[in-house]
Amino acid sequence: MSPILQRARALLVALALVPPIDAIAAEAPGAKPAEAGRIVAAGAAATEILWDLGMADAIVGVDTTSSFPPEALKTKPNVGYFRKLSAEGLLSLKPTMIVAVAGAGPREVLDLVGQTGVRIVAVEESYTPEGVATRIEAIGAAVGRKDQAAALAARTRQGFDALATTRAALPRHPRVLFLIGLVNGRPMAAGRGTAADAMIGLAGGVNATTSFDGYKPLTDEAVIEAAPDVVVTMANGAEPLDADRVFGLAAFAATPAARDKRLVSMDGGDLLAFGPRTPEIATRLMQRLAPR
Repeated sequence: MSPILQRARALLVALALVPPIDAIAAEAPGAKPAEAGRIVAAGAAATEILWDLGMADAIVGVDTTSSFPPEALKTKPNVGYFRKLSAEGLLSLKPTMIVAVAGAGPREVLDLVGQTGVRIVAVEESYTPEGVATRIEAIGAAVGRKDQAAALAARTRQGFDALATTRAALPRHPRVLFLIGLVNGRPMAAGRGTAADAMIGLAGGVNATTSFDGYKPLTDEAVIEAAPDVVVTMANGAEPLDADRVFGLAAFAATPAARDKRLVSMDGGDLLAFGPRTPEIATRLMQRLAPR
């Protein structure tokens, strides 16, 4: 066991049990924020929001999904993938606070780190316009930047309102299949209740794969039945997929999207983070989904 973990475990013995990690949006109204000090941001939305609140100098570590702003990963230590954090890696940065998006963990790692005195701020998951704004306000309250957060949340709400107006004027709503990647040659698609599903809706599309929740591999028959007008992929995925690759697959070749090779590729972090830039990202996606 490393010296860092030995010290952490020794400290745990002396500490009383602390309350479990709570979502910040549920904290008591008027609760005084702790001094932010040294912050680790675990999750793209957490990093983006903290940066927009002027907390860049307080951030001592970010996770691998923190692709925006670009300087985050260039100038801050990388703590790894937000779902596979290590206590040793986190504690080595001597943080006073960890701002973690939903799904960050493992939970036992955050519990261990939290019990050493590090404040764990858990960001509630939400893929709605109001949920994004509330997330901004909650993080702002946690780090003592309520006024800045209120202004940022207001701008974000205005962006979503403008997006809704544009969306309402669309002449049609294309069927969209969000392709996460290929797993053993089978397409992995986004179903109901996912960030991808919400982004498709914000951009004026209709998710073509809503017969299941979460992410699921599809059979050839399911792809053909989905009949997407457009396929969306992540430009920075583990296996970047271009139009020739996707529509070279027999099932996708039989879809309406194949006729004009309608494939849209965008940064996965942009599409799925659901932070202050989401109205802008959804607008860009809407423009690319529009019929040619």
